[in-house]
Amino acid sequence: MSLRELTKDNHANAERQEFVKILFSGSIEPKLYATYLINQHAQYNLLEVCAMKAGLFNDMAGIRRAPAIYEDYLELWPDGNEELPACPVVKEYMNYILTIQNEPERLMAHVYVRHMGDLAGGQMIAKRVPGQGRYYQFTDSDSLKNTVRSKINDSMAEEAKICFDFATQFFQEMLEVHHAK
Repeated sequence: MSLRELTKDNHANAERQEFVKILFSGSIEPKLYATYLINQHAQYNLLEVCAMKAGLFNDMAGIRRAPAIYEDYLELWPDGNEELPACPVVKEYMNYILTIQNEPERLMAHVYVRHMGDLAGGQMIAKRVPGQGRYYQFTDSDSLKNTVRSKINDSMAEEAKICFDFATQFFQEMLEVHHAK
């Protein structure tokens, strides 16, 4: 079985969250999307810093998403007068990443879940969100996909499931933000 097959149920659970439907709807409000972006930025930035320290990005030029996520956020929320809500799971995820920061294989499972999603499904989201969608723009997506695939193995399944579960919880909390407006 492949890592993709081993994590299929967790992936499907994350994708079927109501907030994901809002992302794909083409009508997400800029403020809600900016909230999503600033929460994503915190998670990606820490994961990517740890991945770079572990050498995981040495042969993956253009894989980093945090700078592009932040640019998209600034495009939608340039003055930042009103603080956007931070989802509690973001802090939990970041604390979790810190506990595995010296374990490259476990970090790679998170890179796989997040960045492969951006390289694949993110392309559909990019067409439906406000702003330029730099978050989902890659210079050589096929090469990046192949490099990520070359660095994963089936033993990463449990860690990838943990990442999918954090993503699911994040989508649930973003739905709460949506309903709270």
